[in-house]
Amino acid sequence: MKSASFSKLTPLDRARRKAYGRLLPILFVCYLIAYVDRTNVSIAKFAMIQELVGFNNAVIGFGAGVFFIGYFLLEIPGTLIVEKWSARKWIFRIMITWGIMAALTALVKTPMQFYLVRFLLGLAEAGFFPGVIIYLTHWFPVRDRAKALAYFFIASPIAQMVSPKISNLLLKIGTDEVVNGVVVQHPKLWGMVGWQWMYIAWGAPAVLLAFVVLGMLTDRPSEAKWLTMEEREALERELAAEKALHQGKRRGLTLLQGLKDPRVMLLAGAQFCLVTANYGVEFFLPSILEQWYSLKMDSLTWLIVLPPLGAVLGQFFVARHSDRTNERIYHAIIPLSFAMIMLLLTPLTRGHLSLTILCFMLAFVGLRAGGPAFWSLPNLFLAETAAAGGIGLINSLGGLGGFLGPTLVGYLKESTGSYVAGLCWLAVISGVAALLIFFIGMEMKKENRSTA
Repeated sequence: MKSASFSKLTPLDRARRKAYGRLLPILFVCYLIAYVDRTNVSIAKFAMIQELVGFNNAVIGFGAGVFFIGYFLLEIPGTLIVEKWSARKWIFRIMITWGIMAALTALVKTPMQFYLVRFLLGLAEAGFFPGVIIYLTHWFPVRDRAKALAYFFIASPIAQMVSPKISNLLLKIGTDEVVNGVVVQHPKLWGMVGWQWMYIAWGAPAVLLAFVVLGMLTDRPSEAKWLTMEEREALERELAAEKALHQGKRRGLTLLQGLKDPRVMLLAGAQFCLVTANYGVEFFLPSILEQWYSLKMDSLTWLIVLPPLGAVLGQFFVARHSDRTNERIYHAIIPLSFAMIMLLLTPLTRGHLSLTILCFMLAFVGLRAGGPAFWSLPNLFLAETAAAGGIGLINSLGGLGGFLGPTLVGYLKESTGSYVAGLCWLAVISGVAALLIFFIGMEMKKENRSTA
């Protein structure tokens, strides 16, 4: 029955369905592993602070953030390589090197070694996220883009849901645990303890997935042997027609013109604020719950999967509604404004665990739900090389917020002894992101009026 229904679709619709089924699952799994490798320090930090001399919240926060300095340096070149050369081959290279760097975190002994390996991990992964955004424009028409981005983006909250329990099991290696009043010993494995094995266990899949990418991804529809000739031609015609219309409106901006567009800088500023708030909350959520409620790791790793669950549901709903209404600006502004309110309310819930979790769930919804609509904006006023460079610049400058967020929260925790000041600052930063996107909308309306 399903096969008969599929055969009745137009060649274009068949091609669109096949692209969803072939490309997005691979990219989803790759991003899931990437996200775990950049954020699993939030779980490992408890054991690292106990076992490694000189490690504290400020060191962990700075090390978590220094990843984004390396990420910043190679982001634009990596995005241009995807546009001009091959997404498949470049992502293959990225995954090999990031998997190795992630696994090498197991060998750190000092804060400086930790900073160095995190910096190199950022260099290794640079270009992956914006490269995929560019890659999806090679395959999905405008009407599908926010939905396709949503399928890719939900890998990050799902990574936060899947990884804590697996990481918690790995962290028990080389430790003693009290179970029903009995001390259970978990021996070391090859001389290494749990936090070391956690980094290795999450780094190795990236290397293996690199070869899946090389064999399964296809750079453009014209090269896809898994589409029929009729399907390839229909999809290429659709994308070419959109490209011609888009270039006519944008007058063929060069790379330099795209980078100088004030809307690109506004988007970069909004992304900087968004990433600051997101990673500031994410890296320290386990620590906040542990300090406020003295939770053990087994309970903690169950609770921290709930906020990402809310983010998954919010992303799908907002992305589908954004595609259906063809509206992007307010689908990004409203969730961020909601996140600001929830982050301001969260400190007031201390002492009531269920309310604290609910506020964090709603804050995660706000911080994540507008992502697909936000990343649909650059392609509304940029094309081809200008779009690749612009998206690379937005993500690289914005990614520096990943340095500021954890560093700021870690510093404020050490200086004030509390996470309240950090949460309030992250709330304000979320509001600034929403305000910048509002200004982008005003600029776009102004251009549309002048064009008309």
